[in-house]
Parts: sequence; C-alpha cells; structure tokens
Amino acid sequence: NGGPEEGWLAVQLKAGTRIQIEAFKEKLRGVFAREFPDVRFSFEPQDIVSRVMSFGSPTPVEIAISGSALPVSKAYADLIMERMRAIPYLRDVQIAQTLDYPTVAVNVDRERAGLLGVQMSDVTRSLVAATTSSRFTTPIFWADAGTGISYNLQVQIPEAKTNTLEDLGNVPVTSNSGGSVLLRNIATLTPGTAVGTYERYNLARVVSITANIHGSDLGTATRAIQQAIAQAGTPPEPRTKVDLRGQVVPLGQLLDGFRSGLLIAVVVIFLMLAANFQSLRLAFAVVSTVPAALAGVVLTLWLTGTTLNIQSAMGAIMAVGVAVANAILLVTFAEKARLSSADPVAAAVEGGRSRLRPILMTSFAMIAGMMPLALGLGEGGDQTAPLGRAVVGGLALATLATLFVLPSFFAILTSRKVRSSSLDPHDPLSEHYRTTPAA
Repeated sequence: NGGPEEGWLAVQLKAGTRIQIEAFKEKLRGVFAREFPDVRFSFEPQDIVSRVMSFGSPTPVEIAISGSALPVSKAYADLIMERMRAIPYLRDVQIAQTLDYPTVAVNVDRERAGLLGVQMSDVTRSLVAATTSSRFTTPIFWADAGTGISYNLQVQIPEAKTNTLEDLGNVPVTSNSGGSVLLRNIATLTPGTAVGTYERYNLARVVSITANIHGSDLGTATRAIQQAIAQAGTPPEPRTKVDLRGQVVPLGQLLDGFRSGLLIAVVVIFLMLAANFQSLRLAFAVVSTVPAALAGVVLTLWLTGTTLNIQSAMGAIMAVGVAVANAILLVTFAEKARLSSADPVAAAVEGGRSRLRPILMTSFAMIAGMMPLALGLGEGGDQTAPLGRAVVGGLALATLATLFVLPSFFAILTSRKVRSSSLDPHDPLSEHYRTTPAA
C-alpha cells in the first residue's frame, strides 16, 4: 500500500471451490458500491502471469500522463477518465495516485507564541508526539536488567481522542521553560488537501489512470481507450505526454511478433522444402496446409470465446508445425509413387492411403494430449486453455485438409513428366544426366 489512506487485501479461495472469478468480482463491485460509496476499490491480479505481463502496472490497463505541471496533467487525466467511464466493459476506472489526501494546516502565530515562551521546535515536537509518536522526537529505551533486552518506549495520544480539529486544538505544547500552552491559543487549524503520492518518470511527475476489463478482450478495450484519448483532444500543455502501459504494450509486441514470426517460419519452411524436394511445386503443396491450420485456430478461438494472446499464438505455431510435418510425410510418399508410376492422381491417392494411419496417429495423439489444456482442467487451467484450444482446432482442420485437399493439390501441381530438377549429372532423372562409356 502507498500510505495510510490505502489498504490491500489478498483473498485465497479454498481448494476445490468452483467459482467464476470475474463474475465474483463483478458481484463484489456492486456490493462495495452500495455499502462503501465513498471508498474506491480496484481488483489487482494475483497470478504470476498477469503480474509479469503487466510490467509493474497494478491493472491490465494503465494510462500515464506526464508533464511539467501536475495540475495540468491532472486536468487532462480527468478528461480522459470521464470518457473512459463511458466505455461499458471497463471497470475500476480511477487515478492510481492519491492527489487529494486530507490534511490539517497548522498556522502558528509566531508573535503570540514568542510572548508565551513557545518556539517552533516546541510546537513541532509536541504535535508530532501527539499525532504520531514520541519515538520520532524523543527516542526512549528501557533495558531489562534480567534479560538485557532493550525495549523502545513511546508515548502517543490515542487516535480516538484526536478525531476532530477541536481535539487537535487541545493538544498541550510544552516549552523549554516548562510551561504548557494549548495549541489553539497560538495557532489556527484549517482542513485541506495535498498530494499524497508523487510518482515520477524521467523526472516528470506522472498521473496514472488504471482500469480493469470485464466482458471484453484487451484488443477491443485498447482500441476504445485510444479513441477516448483522441476524443479528449490535444493536451493543454505541449509537453504533456500520454503513454499506454500495462498489458497493452506486450499485446502490441505479441501481435507484431506473431505476424512476423509466423511469416518468417513459413518462408523458412518453404525454402527448406524447396531445397529438400528440389521442386518449388512440392514445397508449395506442403505449405498449402498452413491456411487450413490457421483457419482452424481462428474458428476454434471464435467458437470458444477465446482471445488471441500469447498462449493461443504459441498454440497456433505448434499446430502449423505438426500440420507441415504431416504434409511433408504425405507429399514425400506421393512423390515417390509418381516417379515410379508417372500418374499424379494415382500417386496422390497412394500417398494419402499409405500415410493415412501415421498421420491420424500423430494428429490424434497431439489432440488427445492437448484436450486437458483445452478444457481448462486443473488449477490455473484458464491460463493455459487458449494454447490447447488453438492446437486442437488448428490441427483438426489441418488434418482434414492434409488427407482430403492436399492430394488433389498435389495432383494439380505435378505432371506426368518424370524429370528431376537436380543438377547432379549422375541423377538418371535429371536433364543433365550423362553416361560414362565403358572402358
């Protein structure tokens, strides 16, 4: 917690409790709003994955407004926060820092205090000891003669006796001369507010807006938040900067990395297959199963209401890898059959027939192994479920495409002409084949 105005409570559910955490949070929000209308609440993630992916942010969404003047940043943050609260799937929208911490200003009449023999140090020492503790002004230690252990003794007025400004005005101020004067006789007390927490980034003060997401995915929420920031208009001060933090940053990195990584993987696989088969057509036939695997991933994620995240992206890449392996197996045997029979259609059928059992065994074994993950069974199953669902859906559709679509594609791309594109002069199927006359 950041200070005495803030509390943090961790709740651990009993083992075997079957409860939807997000629905439970939403129910608690309604109860808290009704029972504690003047208190701000926010739910922070406790699992290690969400904490790491938030990069230090207490919530999945954080908007940091920094600038040269804190009041200007606060005013601009209020404009953004007003528009964010209109987004229906955002919850706990609030400013993370305490900018209106309640204070009491003690203005000492130095002339009157001097006439009564009281110095400013006397006021400070008496007021700190009364409201906080004497350990900050006069450290007192008592040593137990029997054990030799020293104990810290401190004096403090009970908090129940200093609830109002009237109680605080009755605090006695003791001067060095031994006299005592009530604080009300030498000072005026007025309530006010002050900044309770200062946060800086690159020496600039930061005002952070935090929010949770309910009933929507992070990508949709990010686009709505960016639109809300745009609707807030240009910052009133040119040096005011707005940064999106939390899980928004790794989400953008994930999408960029997934697109580029998947593209690079497909291109590298294509080049390796072209070198292995020595045929661009066969390499193209193998990678033709990749769209089916990706379509299966997207379809499964859509049917199960699962979002594209790190887990599902890893599952998509795994599904593509297994699908390509099955396609290589079928194309290799089909090509061998074509070279021996010179009939592409019969070779495609033979390749699918002979490799039917290995392909089904590989796919079913992978799908069966991923089913517990896809169903979200076990502790923390919700976090790994997207990976299993992506693998199951992508591999299921890719297997169907490998067995029923790939043979047709192979027959279309190949021809009856049995020629090898190899440059090896000793390859009898190569156009560059040369025989060596007998001695």
